[in-house]
Amino acid sequence: MSPRSDSGRSTAITRAGACAPWVRTRLRTAPGAACALGLLVLLTAFLAAAFPRAVDAYENKGLRHDLAVEDPRRSVLELTAPPPALGDEAKREAAVRGAALGAVHRKVLAGLPEPVRADASQSSYGIHTTEPIAAGEKWLPRPYGLDPELTYATPSDLPAHATLRDGAWPTVHGEVTAASTEVEAAVTEATAKALRFKVGSTIAVPTRGERPLTVRITGIVAPKLPKAAYWSSERLLRTPSLVAKPAKDPFYYWIAALLLPPDAAPALLATTGVPEPYWRIAPDADRLTALDVDRLRSRVASLESGPELLKLRALAGPAATLTTDLDEVLTGYDAMRSAISPVVAVAAVGIGAVAAVVLLMTGGLLAARRRSELALLRSRGGSLRGIGRRLLAETAVTTVPAAALGLLLAVAAIGRVRLWPAVVGAAAVAVLVCVALPLGTTLGHRIPQLHGARDDMMTARPSRRRTVAELTLLVLAVGAVAALRRRGTAADGGSDFLVSAAPVLVGLIAALVLARLYPLPLRLASRSVARLRGAVGFLSLARAGRASASGAPALLALLVALTTAAFGGSVLAGVADARDDAAVLATGADARISGEGDAIELPDRLVRDVRKAGGVREVAPVQIEYSVPLPSGDLGSDVKTTLVGVDPGTYARLARATGLGPFPADRLKATGAAPGKGTLPSKDRVLPVLASPSVAEQLGERPRAIKSLAGNFKVRVVGTVTRTPAVDNADFLVVDAASLTHRQTTTLLVTGGSADAKALRAATHRAGPTFFLQLRSEERAAFVDTPMQSGAERIYTAAIAAGAGYALLAVLLSLLQTAPERTALLARLRTMGLTRRQGRRLLGLEAMPQALLAAIGGLLVGWATIALLAPGVDLVQLALSSGPGSDTLDTAPLRADLWSLALPALGVVALAATVAAVQAWWAGRRGSITELRAGDTR
Repeated sequence: MSPRSDSGRSTAITRAGACAPWVRTRLRTAPGAACALGLLVLLTAFLAAAFPRAVDAYENKGLRHDLAVEDPRRSVLELTAPPPALGDEAKREAAVRGAALGAVHRKVLAGLPEPVRADASQSSYGIHTTEPIAAGEKWLPRPYGLDPELTYATPSDLPAHATLRDGAWPTVHGEVTAASTEVEAAVTEATAKALRFKVGSTIAVPTRGERPLTVRITGIVAPKLPKAAYWSSERLLRTPSLVAKPAKDPFYYWIAALLLPPDAAPALLATTGVPEPYWRIAPDADRLTALDVDRLRSRVASLESGPELLKLRALAGPAATLTTDLDEVLTGYDAMRSAISPVVAVAAVGIGAVAAVVLLMTGGLLAARRRSELALLRSRGGSLRGIGRRLLAETAVTTVPAAALGLLLAVAAIGRVRLWPAVVGAAAVAVLVCVALPLGTTLGHRIPQLHGARDDMMTARPSRRRTVAELTLLVLAVGAVAALRRRGTAADGGSDFLVSAAPVLVGLIAALVLARLYPLPLRLASRSVARLRGAVGFLSLARAGRASASGAPALLALLVALTTAAFGGSVLAGVADARDDAAVLATGADARISGEGDAIELPDRLVRDVRKAGGVREVAPVQIEYSVPLPSGDLGSDVKTTLVGVDPGTYARLARATGLGPFPADRLKATGAAPGKGTLPSKDRVLPVLASPSVAEQLGERPRAIKSLAGNFKVRVVGTVTRTPAVDNADFLVVDAASLTHRQTTTLLVTGGSADAKALRAATHRAGPTFFLQLRSEERAAFVDTPMQSGAERIYTAAIAAGAGYALLAVLLSLLQTAPERTALLARLRTMGLTRRQGRRLLGLEAMPQALLAAIGGLLVGWATIALLAPGVDLVQLALSSGPGSDTLDTAPLRADLWSLALPALGVVALAATVAAVQAWWAGRRGSITELRAGDTR
């Protein structure tokens, strides 16, 4: 080996060995900075990893919740087949016995295509009659004189799903055939109570033969899980029902089911009930995820009419069919997810942008603190590549473990979801820090910089590149906002990143504009303060004007954070407002008392008791009559509406308080004397009415005759309102009740935020069982969050908290960057006679311009962003997916929330003042000699 190669090898070894001491030395020299950077990376990596896991978690829980709470009659997959064909009677009987149906059942469950999975514990099979059979026993109840009708079924494994309350389980004695004359059966407690069944009761079932089939009741059972699929996929098995005969005046009769043992199925082949085998497959949603929805829908469609159905027919028979509404349930879930995901994406992009800016600011602060050190290394021959490697090594030592720990915490906090999105999020944070910090630091030392050169906002002049970049961002922001206003937040096939980034782009443009305009008010204020006698004001404005031009990222982070927090808070406020509005529409007031169908007159005692109840502020009596025919319009159509008779004064105050169609009370007052109770009004008397827009268009402008149970009269439309408190439909007429011939009170609308609910319930109960009480608070509480809704709301709550936290951190980083200069300034001024009080004022006033600029700018930008984006954001799906009034609102617009706008902005100002005060106090404790050292360039 040559001496040259030995020299090169030793040099390489020396360089490789010097790398570790450098990193170790740097970490020992500045452990606080390394720990602070690691903590920030840990928090950011945790948020970046937790967000996709949280989205996956609430989407998965939402899918499982929707399938779990859905009516089993819609979610269960029911496979049916015609009864065995006539021929060999022994084969027909064997084909419907429990063993044969059970074998098919097990093969069907085993052959289901993924991701269709069966809940074997709630799946069942058997044979049942598809046509009810009338029962002529005299002891059976007949409410309208009609014979009850019974169906017969042989559900599998009945003892495992029911508890025996009386008697014994039905069994077979010997071999049951189509010629058998007696079998045993059980009924549920509800069926026994409604139809007076007792142990030992018998039912004669007509057959195609000469002798009827006797069904003897041997047991009364209670379902263990009555709402589960086993019992609820065919509710008649557990609960009888009154059914109306189709007629002008309907007559009702009972229909119920009797439960036979599985091996008694051959006896049903002889009945007239058209028996058929069935296999009910309850879906198992425990392992389903949102990613399975498309495949699940495709497999269900194939089971209904596709290749998978052919496989089922090979097992159950050539004419077997499968029916289910599971595909419609999945479509509804997809609709909600498609409505929520784009709104959540807005919060994700906003917080991601703020976090990225704060991480870059942290790198800038660390680079500024080491500028002189790296300049010295550069002057002594250090290469940019070598310096970059060392910075990368010491950054990676802190960043990579912190990002990995953040990932582990996110995985531990949110389990049982996909891992790779969280890994990508945490890795992106680590890569951003490891690349941006060394790269940004080394690029600043490409060329030597003169010491003491000014780089402040007052003297900085934007370059052409900056102008082009700002114009590009302006075009992107305008395009994003225009797209969002035109087509909403949902794009075809998912979320549109450009639309989701619209709030961030608007905040970015505002930050750039404010950064350009910032020197103007400072110059004006400096000229005014320069004429004053005190020096503190002038010095503080001069110091604020000499703030580094690199402080623009802090302003950018603050505005984007405040905008995102305002957007998130407004989403939550919009959800709450939508639910409040829906509750008001459902009741019309704080409480509503009415009879069945709003058609029964309320007793006078009930009205008096309600008025006397505690907390009741006012009671508006209302007379409601539905299906009042309107006179035919130009098209001759038969239109009906709802007539609402009200007291103009109280009803106008109620409409104004609820915001549902407010109107002046005197608009409904009719001219002339009102008719007495029970007397006919004058034919020439015209009543002024308020109408919904559709009814007003039908009636026109001239007086029109109305015929109703409340009287016959003429009306003239004097105003239109889209909503009214008394009814929740879109077609109505509101008239002064005093002008009606047949006056009565059918509904009470009660106002009073603290009305005594117990007293109102007691008064309603005393009036009779036909009267009902609705409370707005209970209607509001009925809008229970689904897992998807609550998950999205939690993400927005976290977005508000994270946005505020990053905003405060940006202020802190901005102040820390210039902290040494301010400390040295205080030390110099203190030698010239500056008092501690004046020092605190100086630092506070110096920090206020940028803090106020960010706070006021954040308020305005947040409000403007919400105003611009509100037409494209609809919160109906996020707010209302359950509850009795979920279909009453057509839209739920985004609204600006004052607290979400103001609180983060006030926090920015408060933190800036606090940091300035703490720094002044700390500098006052240290002596001037410590700060003023020879050769110090601060």
